[in-house]
Amino acid sequence: MSALKKLALSMSMLATGATAFAAEGGHEKASSLKGFLGLPVTNSILYSCIITVAIIALVRWLVATPKIVPSRGQAIVESAIDGLRGLYEPIVGKKAMPMAFPVLITLFIFIVFHNWSGLIPGVGTIGWGHDVDGHFHVTTPLVRPHTSELNGTIALALVSFGAWFIIVMRYAGPGILLFDLFGNKADKKELAPAMYWGLSGIFLIVGFIEVVSIFIRPVTLSMRLFGNVFGGENLLHAMHFLPPFYFLELLVGFVQGLVFTLLTAVYIGLICNHGDDHAHDDAHGHAPAKDAAH
Repeated sequence: MSALKKLALSMSMLATGATAFAAEGGHEKASSLKGFLGLPVTNSILYSCIITVAIIALVRWLVATPKIVPSRGQAIVESAIDGLRGLYEPIVGKKAMPMAFPVLITLFIFIVFHNWSGLIPGVGTIGWGHDVDGHFHVTTPLVRPHTSELNGTIALALVSFGAWFIIVMRYAGPGILLFDLFGNKADKKELAPAMYWGLSGIFLIVGFIEVVSIFIRPVTLSMRLFGNVFGGENLLHAMHFLPPFYFLELLVGFVQGLVFTLLTAVYIGLICNHGDDHAHDDAHGHAPAKDAAH
């Protein structure tokens, strides 16, 4: 029950506040809905709330009351969660996994279901518009998938970036982050002093380049997701919604959600997964010594 409440809260935040924050002068045209609690309610936010409620209702219907011997629906949900956990944990590391996994799985489910929901007939094609050469052209859809407009993908990228920063500060700290960016990773004992300090200058320059790349990550994440969804929409229209291309878009929608969350996991793991690596190396390093002692 607590996991479902966390999922509901996380998706509600993604569906409302984050999108409203990114909605200033954005790509989409807002529908005729009024503002709510001072926030601009657009067709994307409306549809995000609908999909969020649908996801929560689906999980509740599948799981119902959790049991020790799982029902078929509970087994499906648990298998999906275990599969995603097994995919993300080696990347993020066991230390940061408890905090990172809820964010990653929420982003994955949210993105995939919105990508797939755009394939439902009427989504994005029913709304307000005008006649163009005898054909009605929709300029403001009633509902629109969250990932089909740039404001939505920017909001998701900002959530990903914020989660990365919080998790890194919590499980690595500023010291490890600064060393990872600017520190000299060479072994001082194996290099001449001149070469070692020369490498320190190179690592410092590379660190500043890495800082720039970190702040570019929200842009690349949002543009990659938006570009693939936008391209898929155009492809479906160009191919007159033929069934094979519907299947292709289902596959692309799943892959894009996976790519978005895998990149977020990689960004977290690059900083937070060092401890697990060292612990693993130490365990293997001490094993031969114990065997030799015996």
